[in-house]
Amino acid sequence: MNFYSVIIGTELLNGRRKDAHFAFLNEQLLKRGWTHKASFVIEDDVDLMKNIFELILADKDSVMFCFGGIGATPDDYTRKIAAEVFRKGKMEFHPKAKELIENQFKQEAYPHRINMSYLPTKAKLLKNVVNNVPGFYLDNRFFFTPGFPSMSQSMIVEALDKYYLKNDIKKYRSTLVASCGENELINIMQTIPYNIELSSLPRIKGEKREVEVSLLSKSKEETNKYFKLFLDYLIKNNIEYLVK
Repeated sequence: MNFYSVIIGTELLNGRRKDAHFAFLNEQLLKRGWTHKASFVIEDDVDLMKNIFELILADKDSVMFCFGGIGATPDDYTRKIAAEVFRKGKMEFHPKAKELIENQFKQEAYPHRINMSYLPTKAKLLKNVVNNVPGFYLDNRFFFTPGFPSMSQSMIVEALDKYYLKNDIKKYRSTLVASCGENELINIMQTIPYNIELSSLPRIKGEKREVEVSLLSKSKEETNKYFKLFLDYLIKNNIEYLVK
């Protein structure tokens, strides 16, 4: 699966608030053997939001966690845009969400708070441990949570535990640190097939150059095969290296 996060909030981009969503979600994904495909921090802009949602929907293996914009104020666009992208504009009052909001706020649920139960059709709910106003999700893949970390974090855990508890696909990584610049290893890097994840991290320590090269794939044999190309080159050219 390809995991995406969409963090909505102009106040994050203008510095009025600090983001806490990415770090928490990323930590939870890594604990379960998953990684982010991409993360977006965007302002409260309906066209931008729609474009990002459509981009993620186009990935057939996508899983999205969206933060913010599901409240009842005029700048909360997420529920409506989610319906446009994922449900062809169809929305309805979710009976259980409506009941939760009415029970939580009594007469103050009307006329505005109740609109937080107006969701894309066939939405399922995420529990809000703070005030019972639920988040929601669609197709077991697209999760929409409040902008408050105190509310969203338990929803992330709920969603991952229910649908994406653990990545059972084993991957094999090999890593080395070589006492040379990465430019010297680019010819070998160019031979690495697309299905093997390659990372190259150059370092400068005073006048000394180093590069950390790491390969990751689902095949132990393939990882070892291409990793050996680097080892053979380094040995042949008397370049010091350390396998991590």
